[in-house]
Amino acid sequence: QLACLSDSARVSSGPWLSLSSRFLEPVYLVEIQCPEHAMGGIYSVLNQRRGHVIGEEQRPGTPLYNIKAYLPVMESFGFTAVLRAATAGQAFPQSVFDHWQQFTGNPLEAGTKANQIALNIRKRKGLSAELPDLDRYMDKL
Repeated sequence: QLACLSDSARVSSGPWLSLSSRFLEPVYLVEIQCPEHAMGGIYSVLNQRRGHVIGEEQRPGTPLYNIKAYLPVMESFGFTAVLRAATAGQAFPQSVFDHWQQFTGNPLEAGTKANQIALNIRKRKGLSAELPDLDRYMDKL
């Protein structure tokens, strides 16, 4: 019975390696409140962290602006501290999960950022550093 499980694992894993694989990454919706003169620092920090602005509007009756942006969760660690430093403490972000998006790059192509992430995950899980070859899953009669 164990041999059957091993064979079925090989059969089901092989085709996945022949496809063009992609990662999905979680993305935050970030709402930032700030005065107008601090907006340049916000745009700078978002660009450095693969974020992009989807909306900007002034709050009626106040000098404050609300900026809405998408920011990958992987880039959000330390975001608040860097944002506060870039705006002299005048920006106030709030983040909430919004959606999943496809990570650019193929994890099976050596040298891409997606490949580096795949190798780091394999190392963390105790798997071999290199990705398995497709020949490993071919039936040998």
